[in-house]
This record gives sequence, structure tokens and C-alpha cells, in this order.
Amino acid sequence: MTIALATSSTARDVDADLPLVVEAAAARGTTAEIVVWDDPTVDWSAYDTVVVRSCWDYTTRRDEFLAWARSVPTLQNDAAVLAWNTDKTYLRQLESAGVPIIETQWDVAPGDDIGEHDEWVVKPTISAGSKDTARWGTRDEVWAHSAALVAAGRTSMTQPYISSVDDEGETAMLLFAGTFSHAIRKGPLLERGEGVRQDRDSRESITPRTPSDAQREVAERAVAAACDAMGVDRAPLYARVDLVTAADGSPLVIELELTEPSLFLPHADGAAGRLVDAVLART
Repeated sequence: MTIALATSSTARDVDADLPLVVEAAAARGTTAEIVVWDDPTVDWSAYDTVVVRSCWDYTTRRDEFLAWARSVPTLQNDAAVLAWNTDKTYLRQLESAGVPIIETQWDVAPGDDIGEHDEWVVKPTISAGSKDTARWGTRDEVWAHSAALVAAGRTSMTQPYISSVDDEGETAMLLFAGTFSHAIRKGPLLERGEGVRQDRDSRESITPRTPSDAQREVAERAVAAACDAMGVDRAPLYARVDLVTAADGSPLVIELELTEPSLFLPHADGAAGRLVDAVLART
């Protein structure tokens, strides 16, 4: 059996997950190859399955990326999942299903009521890696950032900044085929007063974390709600649910990553093997 791990040309040498998956596949008598998603010479039908991994350049080429996804047989996660998940307006459906998310407003315009908060986060609904995202302390800054995104033809989202992130960070919950694998802590990325920046990757601080029962329950609910919203009857191959802690101590969903999330495999013993086992179980 041969597995293709789809990445981007800029990510193939920096994605720390990829070599671990190749190694885990070999240990199971399976070949995993790292392949660039937009390489026109690749014959995707030659692989038994294609697993979308670090296609991190899709945000500025979403239509092209989704067209590629629709053309690839045996894709995981498949094109319908990617289409649903690459626009963060999916949070509306999760909220409607009762999943606790951060309070979110869409396409905020100057003068709109954005609530009584110390700080806010504004970002586009199609983005990754905190690109075009900022943490603001005044309403005027929020209104201006949102208006600029909308004027550029993008959908904006505005959320209160969750203060617990400064000390506690975020919790990323990793599930393979709907089963919890591991969790990590992501340190805070957005600094007060820095505005919109595109160079935050070097700040990333990742450590293992043991999640609470409440965090596991919310993560599983989020994945189940996503399946219901998409009309699918089985969990995606991989899912990452990013959580923060509300003022009352309860978990809130920031994002549900079903497209190309880092899975932080180096931070959890056996995680790469669990991912490969999930691939083999459904191929």
C-alpha cells in the first residue's frame, strides 16, 4: 500500500509531522511519500490514498486548492470536508448545534455594537497561521480592521480576546478517526498593541498537555456537530479542535481544523502510529 502525504513546496522541509508519518508507515509495512499538492507531474491515482497535510499555501488560492481536492481520488480529508472547513463561517453551524464557541460577530461595520470587552480579535474567515489577524484595544481599531477586510472582499470575524490565553495558552485537541489521540498547549501568539503582523510563526511555543474531561467532551461534540452539518456518517481522518478557557472555567472552541492543521506529532509518543493506523483502517 502507498500513501501520499500532500504538502506544499514551502512546507515539505519544515513540517515536523511528515517524517514521523513516513517512519510510522514503514514500521507497518506501508510506504508513505511526501508529495507537493500542486505539482502537475504527480499521478494521484497511483496512490492507494492521499492524505492532506501541510498545504499551508491554500489560503490565497482556495478555489484552486478545492478544485485540486475534487480531482483527487481517495482523498482524506475529502474535498467536501475541505470546502466546508476552509471558511470559518462554519462556526455558526457549530454554535447552532450547541457547541460552545467564542462569541463571534461577522462583518462588523463602524459604529456597530461590539460589546463591553477590554480587547478584541479581528481576522478574516479564510486564513491560517494568524495571518491578517490582530488583537485590538479600542473600538475604532476593531471597526477599521473589519472594514478593511470587508472592503477587500473578505468576510471578517470579531471576537472578544480571551484573557486566559495570556497565561494558559490554547489547548489543541487531536482526534484521529473521531478518537482522541493527544493534546498540546499552544502559547499565546497575539501581543497587545502590535497590530496586524504576518511573522508570528517564530513565536510558537508547543508543549504536551493533559486535557480535562470537559475539554475532551467539547472536542468530541465539535467533531460530531461538524459531521452532522456536513451530512457525513463517519468522523474525518484527522481533526484538531482548538480550545480556550472562558472566565467561568469552561472550554470554548476557537477553531475546528479539518484541512491542514499541524498535528504536533513530535509532542506525543505513538501519535504518528495512531494516525497511520487510522489511515489503514479506512483504506
